[in-house]
Amino acid sequence: MAQETITRSDLSEAVYQKIGLSRVESAELVETVLQLISDRIVDGEPVKLSSFGSFVVRSKNERIGRNPKTGEEVPITPRRVMVFKPSNILKQAVLDGHKKS
Repeated sequence: MAQETITRSDLSEAVYQKIGLSRVESAELVETVLQLISDRIVDGEPVKLSSFGSFVVRSKNERIGRNPKTGEEVPITPRRVMVFKPSNILKQAVLDGHKKS
């Protein structure tokens, strides 16, 4: 199975093909949506896309880690991480191995 990365231009082209906006309008729409999602995530707000999944920012506390080569304990600083939680619909589609049209 060949894997291909979907790019912003691929998304814009799909909007152009399916909705009929101009290519410029399609690109602007995709950029606007991605920017809105990015801004909310950076602000620490959860983003839920129905039938797709949720992006959530979580805070991790400081903890002690271990260097696997030397076994030396190393402190891991507190940080924020983004987590994606797929919807049950998306999980089931992946399990079934089919695309939704």
